[in-house]
Amino acid sequence: MGECLFKLTHSIPQQKIEIFKSMDGWVENNILTLLKPVEKSWQPQDFLPDAASDGFDEQVKELRKRAKEIPDDYFVSLVGDMITEEALPTYQTLLNTLDGVRDETGASLTSWAIWTRAWTAEENRHGDLLNQYLYLPGRVDIRQRGQLSSPIGIQLGLPWNMGILSLAQICGTVASDEKRLEIAYNIIVEKLFEIDPDGTVVAFAEMMRKKITMPAHLMYDEHDLNLFEHFSAVAQRLGVYTSNDYADILEFLVDRWKVQELTGLSAEGRKAQEYVCLLAPRIRKVEERAQARSKRAPSIPFSWIFGREVKL
Repeated sequence: MGECLFKLTHSIPQQKIEIFKSMDGWVENNILTLLKPVEKSWQPQDFLPDAASDGFDEQVKELRKRAKEIPDDYFVSLVGDMITEEALPTYQTLLNTLDGVRDETGASLTSWAIWTRAWTAEENRHGDLLNQYLYLPGRVDIRQRGQLSSPIGIQLGLPWNMGILSLAQICGTVASDEKRLEIAYNIIVEKLFEIDPDGTVVAFAEMMRKKITMPAHLMYDEHDLNLFEHFSAVAQRLGVYTSNDYADILEFLVDRWKVQELTGLSAEGRKAQEYVCLLAPRIRKVEERAQARSKRAPSIPFSWIFGREVKL
């Protein structure tokens, strides 16, 4: 009974299920090729002090020395990114509730299922790497971080100009992985626009109207009732991910997918097309008002850096 209700909640029209099934061969030839073979995948230990080496203690001391140069607000952002990546098994579970792309057995050989498992494994390594890196310098309260009660939505674009070699390597590696995944999702949606332009533009507009609210908006550390809002303010101020970035990405996708050029749409499709094509300028206006408010923002304590204060 529970399984039936769960499937019903996430069911989609049979026509759309058939679209995803028809894409299986295309996914194999165009998407799975973007995945790294398991034997060539990096592991967290490739970037961290080697616990099996005689020089481990010195390597850790050097890492801690370098980490002292990193401001607290960067650690606030890094902790949020770490929790994002650690939540990926939750996202895989969600994908496995969706008709047309679910991994029916946990070892399904369909292209969609193979992609989901491999994508989750890649993202999980990102979380492992950030977790181990943040533990060693002693700048983050790992126990308090572990008590955060909600996965965080993905935040990309970590700052590159910190001058810390090990962290720069970590950021570069994670960004390289995310770039391949970005390419994959870009061409998947591009293909959907080719197959079903009306349904795809309507889905695109619906997603943007919901503002892509991430699970992290419910995060809580038993201290700060507005934790996600404060974390987001720090990331925005640092330029890790801003509303302008959001608008830039939207404009890029609208242009890449040639949304403005779509023809033969239904009335609903034309309305959706107009909405997404005009959305980026609206976002930029909201950003201008937010920037004016941020100049008056206070500093507040964050529990995951031992209660030290950081400017919002």
